[in-house]
Amino acid sequence: MTSKTIKRTLLALGGTTLLLAVALMIHILLVTRPRADASTVAMARIDFKQDITRQDADQITAWLSHQKGVDHVLCNAQTETAVFTFHPVKASADQIAADLRTELHYNGVRYMPDQKAMMSGCPVGDHSLSYKIYSTIKNIL
Repeated sequence: MTSKTIKRTLLALGGTTLLLAVALMIHILLVTRPRADASTVAMARIDFKQDITRQDADQITAWLSHQKGVDHVLCNAQTETAVFTFHPVKASADQIAADLRTELHYNGVRYMPDQKAMMSGCPVGDHSLSYKIYSTIKNIL
């Protein structure tokens, strides 16, 4: 092969690699960017700082089920927690928890995991190759 053919091949290979790297960066940014639309469903938990009975749990379940944007509710009297799914574009979990305290007079506090718990629950932890690639691209852009 001539030197001209080698240069063209290397240039084409480099250009293709660069194009694929840019496409990968754009894909990672689009996939990891948080977004909420009408189809987005989130989950929240309320911990009750008081004993609740089965009747209390039924009342809490009924009340939460009737809130705007709430899809499904589970309330457990033994663990004194309520877990519900909701549409973030229609409702705010913080507001629902505040309204529950005001209207039903239960001492319920929305559970929010700390940063360590959030990282341990995420399949892309800070030690994985995927996270390192994501953070590098995020820092570049």
